[in-house]
Amino acid sequence: MESDALPLLTRIAEALERLAPTAPAPVSFDGARMFRHEPPTGAFHPAPDYPLPLESLVGVDRQKVRFVENLERFAGGLPFNHALLWGVRGTGKSSLAKAAFMAVAAGASDLRLVEVDRDEVTALPGLFDALRVRPERFLVLCDDLSFEEGAAAAKALKSALEGGVSGPPANVLFIATSNRRHLMPRGHAEDRGLVAAAEDAEEEVSVSDRFGLWIGFPPMDQPTYLAAVKGYAARYGLAAPDLERRALQWAQLRGSRSGRVAWQFIRDLAGELGKPLPL
Repeated sequence: MESDALPLLTRIAEALERLAPTAPAPVSFDGARMFRHEPPTGAFHPAPDYPLPLESLVGVDRQKVRFVENLERFAGGLPFNHALLWGVRGTGKSSLAKAAFMAVAAGASDLRLVEVDRDEVTALPGLFDALRVRPERFLVLCDDLSFEEGAAAAKALKSALEGGVSGPPANVLFIATSNRRHLMPRGHAEDRGLVAAAEDAEEEVSVSDRFGLWIGFPPMDQPTYLAAVKGYAARYGLAAPDLERRALQWAQLRGSRSGRVAWQFIRDLAGELGKPLPL
């Protein structure tokens, strides 16, 4: 009788093992400085260092100084503020955050950057709790943040920044970039109705108030755009007799002037000249 039951018990035991949750692999932040967070699995995927030097970013000198000051205070264990980088698209918000991190991390061996997807904002409270117990210091970056899903994501971010009864983690600096100062999507009232939209708007504006440091990125004028083009060209050894004219034509075709448009022109020129670039 016992021998008859053995195969059944074996199958039951194997089924239970398959149903049991797999123990999460121990997290290591060695071997890289930049990581991408994957909320469904809790994994941190290493990413290569950001290759663009901080000094190559042109036209954002004021923003650069203010952001680096705050980041250096955080890296040194001094009081700091979470930062919202907002303004016109393509003006270097994300590039500044990553390039400044690389510059400061060169002198701070325990500094790490973790990038989170804007669609995973609701996972931020759990991420902050996981990082709280770590010995490293983390810059958590969310690029192009806006609350397309309404107040739920806003409440999750507020919870992460406030930290509940435990308070905010002292080893986490949250950085968000956005094209909108108050992080609100367009068409908000039409999609949700006036009363619901007003309540969601109040929730979302209150989130932007949690950022102690707001850094604005205005549109780039023509001299600054050309200075960016010339700066990139000089750095990477690209020469063209009609550089300014071609750069202005490129911007005219794109319908805007920005650091991103300048870099895209430089990439096109480098390809034409057969010169490699770091990005």
